[in-house]
Amino acid sequence: MTIEEIIKSNSPLALPKKTVLNIMYTQNLLAERFADILKPFDISAEQFNVLRILRGQKGKPANMSLIQERMLAKTSNTTRLVDKLLLKGLVTREICPDNRRKMEVMITDKGLSLLEELDPQVDAHEASLASTLSAAELEHLNTLLEKYRNL
Repeated sequence: MTIEEIIKSNSPLALPKKTVLNIMYTQNLLAERFADILKPFDISAEQFNVLRILRGQKGKPANMSLIQERMLAKTSNTTRLVDKLLLKGLVTREICPDNRRKMEVMITDKGLSLLEELDPQVDAHEASLASTLSAAELEHLNTLLEKYRNL
């Protein structure tokens, strides 16, 4: 289905507008489908992103600015996200012994277990989304998206 059909446009869209609308609509669709996977686990996509960042630290603590710079959504309120994960027992937060203004965040065993449970579902979801394109098309799409994003 074309973007014009989806938004029920009666006139053709200018190519730049069509491109932006296609990207935005696709991003929303991807976000909704991903949220459906996370919903039974009572975490948001942003919280999931924080957990994955912390898992990638391989047992080393991360401060708030490291988490923020690695977030997919740069507008996320990292402190609020960490607070919610803390209440769920998925992360710990401690004051840095060397700098009392700095907070160190680490993923807990419960957080790691949650990611281990989610990993196969997320992998299957991503594989399903990619299944309509060949490997060459996926490479080309990534190249185009990176080129488009680096204006």
